[in-house]
Amino acid sequence: MSESPYHSQERVPASEGAPRRRLPAYLRRPRETLLLLVAGIYWLAAGAGPFFLLTLLPGVLMLGSGVAGLLRVGEARSNQIGALGGALGMLLALPLLLFLGPLAMLWLLLTATLGFLCAGSLALREVVTVDEAPTPPRTLPVFAEVALDEALLGLMGQLQTLPGQSEQTRIRGEVETALAQFRQHGFIERPADFHRAPPAAEPSFRRAHARGLDYEHATFESGYEPNPEEPGRARWLDHAKGRTAHAWLLRQSDPSRPWLVCIHGYQMGVPLIDLTAFGAKRLRRLGLNLAFPVLPLHGPRARGRISGLGFIGGDFLDMLHAEAQAIWDIRRLLGWIRAQGGARIGVYGLSLGGYNAALLAGIEAGLDCVIAGIPATDLVRLVFRHAPRTALDDAERAGLERADLEQLMSVVSPLRHAPLLPRERRAIFGGSADKLVPSDQVRDLWRHWERPEIAWYPGAHLGFGRHHQVRRLLRDTLKNANLV
Repeated sequence: MSESPYHSQERVPASEGAPRRRLPAYLRRPRETLLLLVAGIYWLAAGAGPFFLLTLLPGVLMLGSGVAGLLRVGEARSNQIGALGGALGMLLALPLLLFLGPLAMLWLLLTATLGFLCAGSLALREVVTVDEAPTPPRTLPVFAEVALDEALLGLMGQLQTLPGQSEQTRIRGEVETALAQFRQHGFIERPADFHRAPPAAEPSFRRAHARGLDYEHATFESGYEPNPEEPGRARWLDHAKGRTAHAWLLRQSDPSRPWLVCIHGYQMGVPLIDLTAFGAKRLRRLGLNLAFPVLPLHGPRARGRISGLGFIGGDFLDMLHAEAQAIWDIRRLLGWIRAQGGARIGVYGLSLGGYNAALLAGIEAGLDCVIAGIPATDLVRLVFRHAPRTALDDAERAGLERADLEQLMSVVSPLRHAPLLPRERRAIFGGSADKLVPSDQVRDLWRHWERPEIAWYPGAHLGFGRHHQVRRLLRDTLKNANLV
């Protein structure tokens, strides 16, 4: 083997020189862990005085992440809190300018950014990889995208309320009862039978404005009800705000122009976020009529102040009913579109919306194209991946079997419904460094859909919009379906 140009000095055999000393174990951790530790200490030290509270939380989170990484305690969670600490630090650095001056503020901003990127670099090592997806590059933009995913996961972990052990016993009973009913009705073997065809919606409208766009806020009675005697039915119907369906509409002057139904992701369902995430201005310039249905438990249909809570979690009958109602409401909206003369309709979903778009492709006939963007495809697997270990232990002690949950949710799984539109009108895109929806979920839909056009971009979940692979796939799919 030739001598490396980076090591031109003569090598001394270990037996002839001083014995080589191994570094202590804590110093053999990735250097990003040590940098997170330093960033956290700097933030805590810089905050002595009346503004200590502004530096406390970012400092504690980055320091805790670094310590956990050194001790190898809950490394996946530690990356999330490190990224969350770095993100908070970057947001709080500017207000600290009022107290500390520009130089000190700049150092705080730099150390918070360093902690943020280090958490992303560490998390990138844990990305789920599949043979069908390219390996994500280790670059600063990818570190930043992964860190943003991690920060969101860390925030969601703090906001999410999961069932305790006593509730898990109730959930197990509901799951077992529902499964018995589903087997009796043949829904497990024929999941399409679980979904009843709804009547077309009859919405009312009011004018609204967001992000430089005038749009219509449509509302209509959902009319969805779980099947009689189905466990959790009364609890679901008690949620009054869920009975009204909402959608944001951007209509062209000609209602017969093609329509694109854009289904938002988890914890979206707010006009400003939805219109921005889908690039509504750009889509409208293509001459499309646009409809943005709001999923159950999101936006104006939320149970509390936080959009989406309860749609994905540990209460599986609520998850089932949320998904069943989502499809019901979207199909009612599609019925109204067709009644207005909308003969050509495409569907485009993001994340949880990608799940719904993929499921809709196997239930609703007559769609011109379906684009599943960064799609979740197996909600049970997703819950088991992201739920804390304590919640999974509670479920196990209550006797809740994962196989039963998978059977229960199969009636609303896009992987159990064969698509009803041609292969060339299905398209998928996914991030090779996605931490929220790992690439195996995207890969599974691609296989189920008989390997249609797919675009893998080198980034994480929230960064999809900045990648040219996504924009090209969207443009080509709409063009091939004669929608633009």
